Amino acid sequence: MKIRPVILCGGAGTRLWPNAKKHQAKQFIDFGNWTLLGKTLERVKSSIFDAPIISTNAKYLRQVKQHLKKHKIKKFKIVLEPAKRNTAPAILSTALIKDIPNEQPLMFLAADHLIEKVGLFNKAIKKNQKKLTQNNIFIFGIKPKMPSSEFGYFLTKSNKVTRFVEKPKEAKAKQLISKKGYWNSGMFYLRKDSIIDNFKKYQPNIYRNCNKAVTKAKYKSNVYYLNKQAFTKATTKSFDYAILEKTKDINAIKLDIPWSDLGSWKEICKMYGRNKRHYFKKKNVFHRPWGSYVNLFNGKEFLIKELYVKPKGILSLQKHHHRAEHWVVTHGKPKITLNKKYFTMKPDETIFIPLGAIHRIENPYKKPVKIIEAQIGSILKETDIVRFQDVYGRVK
Repeated sequence: MKIRPVILCGGAGTRLWPNAKKHQAKQFIDFGNWTLLGKTLERVKSSIFDAPIISTNAKYLRQVKQHLKKHKIKKFKIVLEPAKRNTAPAILSTALIKDIPNEQPLMFLAADHLIEKVGLFNKAIKKNQKKLTQNNIFIFGIKPKMPSSEFGYFLTKSNKVTRFVEKPKEAKAKQLISKKGYWNSGMFYLRKDSIIDNFKKYQPNIYRNCNKAVTKAKYKSNVYYLNKQAFTKATTKSFDYAILEKTKDINAIKLDIPWSDLGSWKEICKMYGRNKRHYFKKKNVFHRPWGSYVNLFNGKEFLIKELYVKPKGILSLQKHHHRAEHWVVTHGKPKITLNKKYFTMKPDETIFIPLGAIHRIENPYKKPVKIIEAQIGSILKETDIVRFQDVYGRVK
């Protein structure tokens, strides 16, 4: 039996656009002729998978259909949520649709994860298929590359998950890594009957209402329109909280592959930094008295650049009316001014420059400084620079 991939595609992506009234959902952002949903759809074209099921909401239906067409996926099902109820009702509702047999292996994937070394990932899925039972759940752990407070972790004993830790502080994250903790990727692998049994046992309210929502759903052109009256009665809970923290039979599939949920501008900057040769164009390099910068990618209301600050180079003390900035240092030790604070940064450190904040980068050392910068805002032009001081005489 082939594995049925279920793509959870209802996230709003608010973490990236905290102040924007209209923000782009992360899975649909064009990062340079590719999107995270597009990459996910390409991944499920592997021969181990059956036709995908996409769980989303009415707001995203048109974009999901456009992606399916673009990636030439003709066989699919879409399950439309009439309201936001977090991942537990979303996961259960997709599993309950009629054309899924009871022993069907289901692989739940987030629409907004970037996974590299896909061959290793698919091999791990296939290898563990025979271990699935009507009770157990497999979750995917990613070997941490550094301590991060942006991800959840889990600990194991002989591949059995013993403990979950939600987004710990950096000191705690270091401790978890020393105990061989893994990042919790938020991907789940289990059979349909295991989902049903676990929900009946631990979340009867969600099971009862989702079952009604699916039974009374309208079905048209490959789309299940879940019944609103029943679905909105289901408790709002994440799958982790509703099931994973209750059940005892959880196994880990541990992966050592490049993975990111691109959930922060730091992660996005790092992704462009790793892949900058794909984005680099000589015509986008601009020279300044303090060094140079290159525009790597100009997206919708964001711009990614790499700054090169030569030894002894000093940018002007400045602010912006229309944009905020995120910086990730990749080389050197820049001295930073942020309003009335002064400090030195090191490689892999990150800083947020809010809209209107007065700031400056200096390089007092002999080694050059390199910074990947994400500008976020409605106007992303050099004209949006208000200079207060400048050693190169550019203050009028």
